[in-house]
Amino acid sequence: MSRTVRVGVISDTHGLLRPEVPPLLEGVDYILHAGDVGDINILHRLALIAPVTAIRGNVDTSGPCAALSATDLIEIGGTSIYMVHSIHDLDIKPEAAGVRVVVSGHTHKPAAEERNCVLYLNPGSIGPRRFRLPVSMAILHLNGNDARVEFVTLDS
Repeated sequence: MSRTVRVGVISDTHGLLRPEVPPLLEGVDYILHAGDVGDINILHRLALIAPVTAIRGNVDTSGPCAALSATDLIEIGGTSIYMVHSIHDLDIKPEAAGVRVVVSGHTHKPAAEERNCVLYLNPGSIGPRRFRLPVSMAILHLNGNDARVEFVTLDS
């Protein structure tokens, strides 16, 4: 049996990397940021923990964050992952493209749903609290074709 790969999945930091977040990501093999980074230094700080792939969101319109890709297709531990900030901007048919996981953000609402053998994951927002939505992130556990999500919610 192959080793399980742990991937920290965050989104919508909006320039705020909460002090609770880096310790929660310690030990992950990879970090994905699904856009609305808000401050490129957040990605530099995350890269001290594990390799990072980040895309831009709708607030990343100027400065270094604007240079991030709008989407990305990556492979981690043999699992194909497609990243897009807003699921409404999904421009591929994941199951036809062989994508196992689609990661998005934007709504600030944590959600995980499996459809047509594709896991759609939104970790929620780990940045400033919006409305009454939880402050959350996810740990994605990948092992072969198995993908399991563990949500982490902060009290603050």
